Amino acid sequence: MTDRTRRRRSRPFGRSTPAGLVARYTTLLFAAAVTIGPLLWELSTSLKSKSEDVYTASPQFVPHHPTLGNYGEVARTIPVWHFASNSLVVAGLCVAGNLIGATIAGFALARLQFRGRGLMFGLFLSTLLLPGEVTIISQFQTVTKLGLGDTLLGVALPGMIGALNVLLMRNAFSSIPRDVDEAAVIDGATVLQRVRFIGLPNVKGTLAVVAILAFIGAWDDFLWPLLVLQSPDKLTLTVGLSYLKGTFSADPRTIAAGAMIALIPILALFVSLQRLFFKGVGEGAVKG
Repeated sequence: MTDRTRRRRSRPFGRSTPAGLVARYTTLLFAAAVTIGPLLWELSTSLKSKSEDVYTASPQFVPHHPTLGNYGEVARTIPVWHFASNSLVVAGLCVAGNLIGATIAGFALARLQFRGRGLMFGLFLSTLLLPGEVTIISQFQTVTKLGLGDTLLGVALPGMIGALNVLLMRNAFSSIPRDVDEAAVIDGATVLQRVRFIGLPNVKGTLAVVAILAFIGAWDDFLWPLLVLQSPDKLTLTVGLSYLKGTFSADPRTIAAGAMIALIPILALFVSLQRLFFKGVGEGAVKG
C-alpha cells in the first residue's frame, strides 16, 4: 500500500478538513453514548422519587423531583456498608497479592535464566484461553480442602495472582534496557536489589494497571463469592445487592442506587491512579 493510498483512506478522520472533524467527533459521541449512556441512566434512575413512573414507555432522563432517599432505602434494606467492607477486604487481598506475586513472577520470566522458563511462559499464556467457569469446580474443592470455605480469604485466594497481570509485568520488565540490568549484576546486586532499585522504579505505570485490574476483578465478582460464602455477615457487596430484588417486589430506583454505591470505590481508585494508569498502558509496548 502506497503512502498516497494511506493518506486517501485516512483522510475522513484527518484534522485538516471539516469532514475529518465531523467524522472524529461523531465517532467519539457514539462511543460515549454506548459506554457512558447506561451509567448516566442508572444515576438518573437512582435519583428519581417514588412519584415518578419508571415503567412508562417513554421515561424521562432528567428526574422531575430528584432525591437521595433511594440511597437511604438501600442502607435500610441491607447492611450495605458491612457488605462493602467485606468487598474491600477481598479486593485489598487481591491487589496486594497481584502487586507482590505478579511482580516477582514477571521479573523472573523477563530477567532470570532458569530451565523451563519458556515452558512456564507458555503455561501462563495457555491459562488465558480458559474461561473461569472451567476451573471454578477445582478451585472450590481446593479452597474447601484448605479449610477456607465461607471465609473472605477463600474468596480472595484464586485471584491473588492473575496470569494476565504476570504477563503485563513480564512485558514491562522486558522493556527495560538489558544493559542496565547486566551492569547491576556486575556490581554484585542481588535479584531483590535489581527488582527494587531497577525494576520497580521503571514499571510504576504497569503496577497501577495491575492494581486497577485486580481491584475491579475482585470487587465486581459475583459467581465465586456466591459459591464460597454461606454466612450472611460475610457476603460481599455484589452478592448482598442481589437481596434488593425480592421475590414479590423489586424497586428499580433502589437497585440503581445500590449499583451506584458499588461503583464509587472503582471510580475513586481510577481517579487516584489515572495518571499512572495511562503511563502504564504504554509500558512494555516498545522494548528499550
